Amino acid sequence: MILVYRRGIGHWVALSAVLTAICLPPLIATQAHAADERTSFFITSEGKGEGANLGGLEGADAHCTQLAEAAGISGKVWRAYLSTSGDDAVNARDRIGTGPWHNSTGVMIARDLDHLHSEDTGIGKQTSLTEKSEVVNGLGDKPNMHDILTGSLPDGTANLEYNLTCSNWTTNGKGKALVGHHDRVGGGARPKQWNSAHVTWGCSQTKLQGSGGTGLFYCFAEN
Repeated sequence: MILVYRRGIGHWVALSAVLTAICLPPLIATQAHAADERTSFFITSEGKGEGANLGGLEGADAHCTQLAEAAGISGKVWRAYLSTSGDDAVNARDRIGTGPWHNSTGVMIARDLDHLHSEDTGIGKQTSLTEKSEVVNGLGDKPNMHDILTGSLPDGTANLEYNLTCSNWTTNGKGKALVGHHDRVGGGARPKQWNSAHVTWGCSQTKLQGSGGTGLFYCFAEN
């Protein structure tokens, strides 16, 4: 500590306090935000880094669980909002329970499945937060990350006509995937759809980034 003597001990103390305030960061800056205990919905703060290869539904669910627990959200069964294709197709809406669902700040996203898949759903840029209570970049931000992997039609069911799930979330090679816009704006056939806006350019990390995403997906608590 460096002290400069001027007059009286009061000046020594004041200068020491000023130096301490300058040198030490505020205590609040070191405190992490605690997720609301009702948290049952979030967008992954990061993908798996392998494009749309998520390790299948099992790998995607595990990623949701890992992120949630790292953020202090425990005691819940997490499911990725993803549909699959083929003879044993799975509907995303059938994986996530019955609601209601709240984001990490306690805001209700939807009362039930019908509300979630209606025009009145609470999903939007300012409410579709990550498990860390962060807003995900949308259209107009750099980089744009509003393409969220779903492989789903607007009602939350699988597309049985085409395989638009990057081989059921097991490849970052050939193929394409259906994505939604969490900010509910942009291009594509259904730009305002949070779960079914358009098809990606491909399944690789580069292809996902090229069409406005980065391999993020929605996580819902089943219980």
